[in-house]
Amino acid sequence: MKTHSKPKKIKWGIIGLGSIASKFATDLLTIEDAELYAVGSRSQEKADEFAKKFGATKAYNSYEAIANDPNIDAVYIATPHALHKENALMCLENGIAVLGEKPFAMNAAEVDEMIAKAQEKNVLLMEALWTYFLPHYQYVLNLLENKTYGNILKIESNFGFARPYNTDARLFNKSMGGGSLLDIGIYPIFTALSTLGVPKNMDASATFFENGTDSTCSMTFDYANNIKAHLKSSLIEVLPTEAIFYCEKATIKINTMFHMPTTVSIIIDGKEDIKDFGYNTIGYNFEAIHFNQLLRKGKKESDIMTFDFSKQLIKTLDTVRSLIDLKY
Repeated sequence: MKTHSKPKKIKWGIIGLGSIASKFATDLLTIEDAELYAVGSRSQEKADEFAKKFGATKAYNSYEAIANDPNIDAVYIATPHALHKENALMCLENGIAVLGEKPFAMNAAEVDEMIAKAQEKNVLLMEALWTYFLPHYQYVLNLLENKTYGNILKIESNFGFARPYNTDARLFNKSMGGGSLLDIGIYPIFTALSTLGVPKNMDASATFFENGTDSTCSMTFDYANNIKAHLKSSLIEVLPTEAIFYCEKATIKINTMFHMPTTVSIIIDGKEDIKDFGYNTIGYNFEAIHFNQLLRKGKKESDIMTFDFSKQLIKTLDTVRSLIDLKY
């Protein structure tokens, strides 16, 4: 009788060992055909501690060591925004598939360079915007694409929390791409682009911290038929952090912390029906599973988080930065 052996596990490396890397590593452990093989930090102590916690085989004290390890199949890049491009290029140059945290890079020119390198080396590259792969978000996309409740009339999407201003923290460090727009404003922008596409016109205003990083950013995207998307991000104000799609026959609301595993409400004539998706992970496993599937099939680009979409996203961020006069 013929037996089918299990596929070889995809060996993952992680560059940058902050809080997002910990969440990704936690969920990677739930995936049968993947293993966390190596981690890289600029601190050996931090690398050792992270490797011990998540069972990684190798702990490196440099990002370069990860890129130079021939046993690694895929790398998750979780360094600060300003380092995304150089870290991605380093791995792609060595033929390692790259899943790079959002924002993909600091601007459209950097993203173009990364994509060009991936295509030159014929290596898989994808932006890690995890929300796109979450079942609740795919559920909402399906409702909207099929016009289950008619056309979208308006979108309201926001993401905000209050943190003490601290110039030592990456979140407030302008040279590292800190501020509300790139860190969390990308999520409300994503809700508009993934459902209505590129707007005809954009308007934006912002407030700033002393060091020039944006503390809030308010945006209005204009579409055909007078459809608008009202978007906001804030590091000084607690916002509902919901994504609401007002349609002709119902209101679809992705409830608080819409960007991560949550519930969806369908509201018709004041009656609310809440759909629970029974999540039992942090939510990073969905993008990792998709990436593993692409890698096993020999694909070089995601059919969900496409290069075109990543380009649209970063160009939109560039336009908003121009409107609010935010320069890095």
